[in-house]
Amino acid sequence: MEFDLLKGLVSISSPFGSEEEISRFIASFLEEHGFEVELLPVDGLGDNVIARLPGRGHTVVLNGHMDTVNLSSGWTRDPHGELDGDRFYGLGSADMKAGLAALMAAFVEVAELPKKERPNVIFTAVVDEEGYSRGAWELIRSGKLDKADVVLVGEPTNERLMLGARGRFVVQVEVFGRKAHAARPHEGLNAIEELGRFVGSLWKIRFRNHRKLGAGSYCTLHIEGSADGLSVPDYARAIIDRHIVIGEDWERVERELMKLAERIKLNGKLRVSKFERPTPDMLPYVVRENDRFVNVFKSAHRAVLGGEPEIIYGRSVGDFNYFGTYLGKPTLVYGPVGGNWHGSDEWVSVESMKRVKRVYVEFLKSLV
Repeated sequence: MEFDLLKGLVSISSPFGSEEEISRFIASFLEEHGFEVELLPVDGLGDNVIARLPGRGHTVVLNGHMDTVNLSSGWTRDPHGELDGDRFYGLGSADMKAGLAALMAAFVEVAELPKKERPNVIFTAVVDEEGYSRGAWELIRSGKLDKADVVLVGEPTNERLMLGARGRFVVQVEVFGRKAHAARPHEGLNAIEELGRFVGSLWKIRFRNHRKLGAGSYCTLHIEGSADGLSVPDYARAIIDRHIVIGEDWERVERELMKLAERIKLNGKLRVSKFERPTPDMLPYVVRENDRFVNVFKSAHRAVLGGEPEIIYGRSVGDFNYFGTYLGKPTLVYGPVGGNWHGSDEWVSVESMKRVKRVYVEFLKSLV
């Protein structure tokens, strides 16, 4: 079942912002298998898909995103799906339509068990993970997950169990200089050159180190500035990625950037602000390795595959940050082996996807 689902999901183009068709596909599949489906509209982007399975004991949220990045150049395989041995190629195959297919197949399989042998399960497929996580945020904001005890996200982790991730701020840095004739640059203050000095010094900032998440990082994503004719440019702007760990907040980031400006004796006025986004900040989170749900997952993994999964922590962000912080529930991330995420010839291991589905089913059964 999961392989047929994977083929169907990958055959549907669903770049973030255009998830209408794939949400209809998933809703129809679930309805055909006897589930009552709820569609939750999200800012004109498409619909989150929600289905519930009553059981006993704990309530588990199964979550995956339906969207992909846009198609890049350089593909030598069919981006709408191509099988070669154990590898299934296609845009979104690894990130994360294979995980989504495994979650859907596990949801259907667990529904066949007697009610007393399964937990309460809420299946959720969301839009816009690759954009601003508006689907996940709308799901949380709606209150539909308030009774959840644990969240399982099917992002690709190469069959490793991810128990936390760094967070992220997107920072806007502006430098205001002084205009003058470009033939007499000493009479002005070149904002582009000063901003260049600033971003070239970001490496000097010392980061807080977290024992699980490691350290944060800076990466300049965009820089712009221009002259008005033959003039010294008096304004320049940069957009900078700042990944953070637990213990780092916006005030700390703003303060360290202002201190860097003082340290390098930056000329001109500096303004630091958050780059505006339609959803809240993506904050870091960690799940305890001895959490009861983690222990159940380890046991289920051992029962299916003969050993416990390697524990990892994410370097970047995703919908899991929202579930782990704003929903405030233990959020486990586990998915199949794959490669070339967001790039050409993205692929996923079919056998790995099948193993992952079996682990999902065993985990759900073990919660009762």
